[in-house]
Formats: sequence, structure tokens, C-alpha cells
Amino acid sequence: MDGQLDRRAELSEFLRTRRARLKPTDVGLESFGRHRRVPGLRREELAQLAGVSVAYYTRLEQGNGQNVSAEVLDAIARALRLTDAEQAHLTHLARPRQQRRRASAGRSQQRPVQVALLQLLESIETVPAYVTGRRSEILAWNRMAAALFGDWGKLPAAERNWARLVFLNPDYRDLFVDWDQKAYDMVSFLRMDAGRHPDDPRLSALVGELSVKSEEFRRLWATHDVKEKSYGVKRMRHPLVGELTLSFETFRLVDDDEQCFVTYHAEPGSPSAEALRLLASWGTDAATSLPA
Repeated sequence: MDGQLDRRAELSEFLRTRRARLKPTDVGLESFGRHRRVPGLRREELAQLAGVSVAYYTRLEQGNGQNVSAEVLDAIARALRLTDAEQAHLTHLARPRQQRRRASAGRSQQRPVQVALLQLLESIETVPAYVTGRRSEILAWNRMAAALFGDWGKLPAAERNWARLVFLNPDYRDLFVDWDQKAYDMVSFLRMDAGRHPDDPRLSALVGELSVKSEEFRRLWATHDVKEKSYGVKRMRHPLVGELTLSFETFRLVDDDEQCFVTYHAEPGSPSAEALRLLASWGTDAATSLPA
């Protein structure tokens, strides 16, 4: 992939895959006949549900989102039963804001992490925390994050990237007990970034590299699933302290919504909390035992 992702192709494939996952009975329509030539809803059925003409919807699914109104997009989102993240992604693809596109094209370099945030990271001594940017780049981290995930400081800057680590570093398959879910989430996050910044050449290059080097990435990318970073639970298998169950929280920065502050914590009094305490006491020694 060179230069940028094809926004029209992205819009077309996104709508097609969302339509394909719905059955007529899912949306209150009768399924006429046992044999249907499409895996999900027909274009005619989707247009009927959204209250638009078949020709209009067909043009949109062919990637022509020019002049489509917010009201029509809302109607199509409801008909397709899109999640909030999926609806936002549809809007990014169909109605890209010119000012965002100009900013994206003119600023492919990531903004530096604010000094105050770096100081905050350093002051957090018992909770793994890090800052990520666009394209899943790892921008900054504290000592506990290095103890849990590995010392990213030993990696070249280009390799400090969650997507590359998850798909191209086999040791991270061992680190994440539910690696398949981690991989799915990673691709879904990148899809959201691609919708916001389809003209980002570095993002396009990353997607191209991972598509060539990882069959699993290529398969997940083709699903066109999207997801916002939020919160949840991850299970990890650390080489020094064994299995941990940690809750994570993601906070998007107010003055730079491309950067996220992520923390991991354990339930107080749990074996995972004791494992984190041990990692904190070992510090640098724990970090050197990990793949990065």
C-alpha cells in the first residue's frame, strides 16, 4: 500500500460487510425462499429499512458518499444496527472533514508526550501505565509497564508499536493468554484510525507491512470490524510471576485525542495484586526477563 488507503473502497467494503452479517429475520423481514444469493440482507432490503431509494443506497455502497446527509447516514446506521464505534467509522468514511484531512496529511509525525504526563507516568510506581498514539505507537511508559510487558526502550523506535509486537513478535503470543482477542482488538483499533486518517502514509505503510507478514492480520483486516479503545480485562502469562488477571482503563487526552493514557491494575488482595507487587520490587530485573 502506497501513500494512503482508498477511502471509497473502505466505505464500500465496510457497508457490504455490515450488510452481509444481517439476516432478514434479524431486522423483522421475511426471508422469501430457502436459497438466497447473498449472505445477508439484499441492497433492496437495506434501502427499504433505511427509507432511501435502492439507487441512492447502491451509489453509497459503491463508495460514493459525496453530499450524503447526516440524517441518511443515521438511518442507514440504524438499519444496519451499527455500534457507536461503527457509526462513527461510517461517518468518517462517508463525510470526511476537510480540515481533519489537511491536518492528517500535514502532520504524519506524532506529537511529543507532554512533560507533565511524562512526570505523572514516572510518579506511578505500582501500576503499569503507558501512552499510545496514532497507529498504535507506544510513546512513553513507566517502570512497571516495562516490568510487565518488556523494556520497550531496548527496541528501535519504529518497533515500539503494539500492532507490530502482537502480530510479528511470537513472544507476545505467550504473554497474552487470550492472544486471539488481543489481535482482534488491535486490528479493530487500527481500522478506526484508518477511518479518521485515510490519507496517513505511515498508517498505510504499517497496514501493508502487517498484511504481507501476517496471515492473521490480513484475515482480521478483511472483516472491517472497528472498535474504540476503552476498558476491560486481560489475562497475561508472565515468565517470572505466572498468570495475572488485570483490568485496564483507557483515557483519551483532552488536548490531543490521538494520544491515550492506559493503566493496568489488579483487584486488591488478589494473587494478581501480589504478582504486581513482586514485579514492582524487582523493577529492572523483571523487565530484562521479557522479550522486548
